[in-house]
Amino acid sequence: MRELILAMAMTLDGFVSGPEGETEWIFTGDEEAIAWKVENAWNAGLHIMGSRTFEGMARFWPTSTNVFAPAMNQIPKAVFSKKGAAILPKAIETPAAGELQPGADSWSTAYVASGDLAEEIAGLKAEHGKPIIAHGGATFARSLIAHDLVDQYMLMVYPLALGRGQPIFSDLAQPRQLQLVSTRVFPKGAIAQVYRRA
Repeated sequence: MRELILAMAMTLDGFVSGPEGETEWIFTGDEEAIAWKVENAWNAGLHIMGSRTFEGMARFWPTSTNVFAPAMNQIPKAVFSKKGAAILPKAIETPAAGELQPGADSWSTAYVASGDLAEEIAGLKAEHGKPIIAHGGATFARSLIAHDLVDQYMLMVYPLALGRGQPIFSDLAQPRQLQLVSTRVFPKGAIAQVYRRA
């Protein structure tokens, strides 16, 4: 059975984005932090995400030459959506400014999970292979956390306080104890914190 890892960037005050979904603060240019995130992205056997995140990523990654693009394009994906197969891009089109990267077609062949969240996750966990990495967005992450489906939390905490924004732990019915597995501090002040269920 494989584990579900929730990989999220967050601020010191616990937000994963601003009130309107703003995330520009995530892109700090810290080369060591980027290398750590890329290494962890390659550790996935499956990338999962909610429908809004999937739609945004399916438009961006197929033609991106960003350092994350190979892992994001080449590793299989699952999208959680009540829209069913309608969520999938019919075809990945090549814009004039770029060409399709290897694995780009994986976005149009992603598994669509439209059933009960806990049952769908249990089915994906039952498969053999590397861990499942969940990327969000905030609503999807909150649901995974509220249903206690996350085995490991991989949080990149940035030295920034927003004051308000989108949290991911706000739907807990009661406090949840976690065990710190590792921490790593990066040159520009971000801290990777990895937790497991206590």
